[in-house]
Amino acid sequence: MLIKVKFFARIREEMGRAEDQVEFRAGLTVSDVWQTTSGGKPMPDSLLVAVNMEHVKGDPELKEGDEVAFFPPVTGG
Repeated sequence: MLIKVKFFARIREEMGRAEDQVEFRAGLTVSDVWQTTSGGKPMPDSLLVAVNMEHVKGDPELKEGDEVAFFPPVTGG
């Protein structure tokens, strides 16, 4: 089973793609997904993460079929 990964805004531009997939394995976490999809780049401290369209904090363990989204902080003015 695969984990669907989405990138938004500046993160999408930096990654050069809007979506990716990661093969699920037991114990897979959000930071594991970032490391796999980013080519080993460090995960920015300000990065926002959603799992199944719900904002998450920390480094939660994922389940089969989850969707992970990475996006930069939202600012306005």
